[in-house]
Amino acid sequence: MDKVLEVAELTKFYKNGRGVKNISFDVYKGDVFGFLGPNGAGKTTVMKSITGLNSFQSGKIKILGYDLCTQFEAALKNVGSIIETAEVYEYISAYANLKFVSRFHKNINEANIEEALDMVNLTEYKKEKVSKFSLGMKQRLAIARALLANPKLIILDEPTNGLDIEGTVQLRNLIIELANKKKTTFFISSHLVHEIELMCNKVAIIHNGKLINNGEEIQNIKSKFNSLEDYYMRQIADGGNNNGKFES
Repeated sequence: MDKVLEVAELTKFYKNGRGVKNISFDVYKGDVFGFLGPNGAGKTTVMKSITGLNSFQSGKIKILGYDLCTQFEAALKNVGSIIETAEVYEYISAYANLKFVSRFHKNINEANIEEALDMVNLTEYKKEKVSKFSLGMKQRLAIARALLANPKLIILDEPTNGLDIEGTVQLRNLIIELANKKKTTFFISSHLVHEIELMCNKVAIIHNGKLINNGEEIQNIKSKFNSLEDYYMRQIADGGNNNGKFES
């Protein structure tokens, strides 16, 4: 199997003493890899480090075999992401947002823009100013931006924030479809255990800046526990002393 993302011994601390320590995991082609943990656990810190938005004290990150520190442009060339907030341009249309972004990529035409809008169900709103959009619609537009260049790795930080039930289901189905049909790889953070269970095939749990496990098959978890929630609560209660491994 092809490794798309490799994170090894990543350590990042802020001046206030908070951060993450010795984070290691691998994500493979076609994975929908969930990064599960409560707010403040360190999920966004790890994602910012992977996308070059954070410097880090130690560790190594590789994307598609390229070292992030020494081959920065090559590493991020095939990455699409939404980190923390859905950044969109409020006073132009949805279509114009994607048209503007397309200027920073090669070989993106109007058909690609239309396809991206269609994938997130914004086609009928493409001419409306984004300032009139709900939070959920802005989130969908940001996801369209992340998908626009057909990246091999898509990093989404709490992607269902602001989405209603219908929008959440549509996004979940889109992610699963892209992973299955195009072998697009997703790295998705969330504090919602139910969404990770429904959307992802693997999960790593982070708590207080440390990994409880580093990427377990959800199907394997559910064969031994009542649910992903049950597994999560047991691991947190144990403090990660068994490193997320199952008892024999």
